[in-house]
Amino acid sequence: MTFLFPLGLLVLVPVVALAAAYLVMLRRRQRYVVRYAALPLLDKVIPERPQWRRHLPAALLLVALALTGLAVARPELPVRVPYERATIVVAIDTSESMRAQDVEPDRMTAALDAAGEFIEQLPNTFNVGVVTFAGTTTVAHPPDTDHAQARRTLQTVSTDSRTAIGEGVLTSLDQIRSVVGPGQEELPAHIVLLSDGSNTSGRSPELAAQEAAAAGVPVSTIAYGSENGTLNNGFYAIPVPVDAAALADLSEATGGRSYEAASSDELQDVYREIGSSIGWRTEQREVTPFVAGIALLVGLIAAAFSLRWFSRLI
Repeated sequence: MTFLFPLGLLVLVPVVALAAAYLVMLRRRQRYVVRYAALPLLDKVIPERPQWRRHLPAALLLVALALTGLAVARPELPVRVPYERATIVVAIDTSESMRAQDVEPDRMTAALDAAGEFIEQLPNTFNVGVVTFAGTTTVAHPPDTDHAQARRTLQTVSTDSRTAIGEGVLTSLDQIRSVVGPGQEELPAHIVLLSDGSNTSGRSPELAAQEAAAAGVPVSTIAYGSENGTLNNGFYAIPVPVDAAALADLSEATGGRSYEAASSDELQDVYREIGSSIGWRTEQREVTPFVAGIALLVGLIAAAFSLRWFSRLI
């Protein structure tokens, strides 16, 4: 918690002094003992009441005063608020290894289905683009707000040889830059990249990470597949293990997050988690009215208890 007017916290000093004075008064009262000739008679004259009732109204009053002091200082709290607009590019690996069937029905089919659901959950005001990459990159759908068309383009994807992860990131960056025309506001942007292997073609992921970091565009990566994945070419099985470490390095260098998914269910969970994070930002919001309202409510409760139990406000 931060404060717009920190000096207002000085109001808490007399509140602390009042609390200390109350405690001193209680200790002094305990020193005096009134002697009665017949203690059994005292029990009949004065009904027994829980000791905490004597102190609860005073304690609540002190809490109300303390909250009022906080309200004077105008407190702020970090609050998650949704972006009204943003640009998201979904980059999908379409190399031959994505035909491996360690994920049912195969890596590619499950990846495209999950990507479609991810696009569907994004706010309608977000620009969404789709980039595919194997040995070369293809802009399947330039970023715009036509999410339905972006999902339809996923059904036309085919696989190819090699894997150009760095090129996929750089092409995605170019698409993000194309959204910002002359005189237009630069929007928050994010790249979500899914791959199952290491870079084997084009410019390096390290160079792409530098470009993305310089542009202030995080790249969140999803390492998709299992360590035991194989691709059957009709004659023998070719091992195609996922390279999670390389993708984690890419996301870390750009300020994004890295994920791993070894099944279609896990991939859908990852996409849901990414969607719930990239659509929001954290900013400081003043909460003075809420603190003041709580202070008033606590004060009213203290007064109500005091009236109910002792027939007085305080």
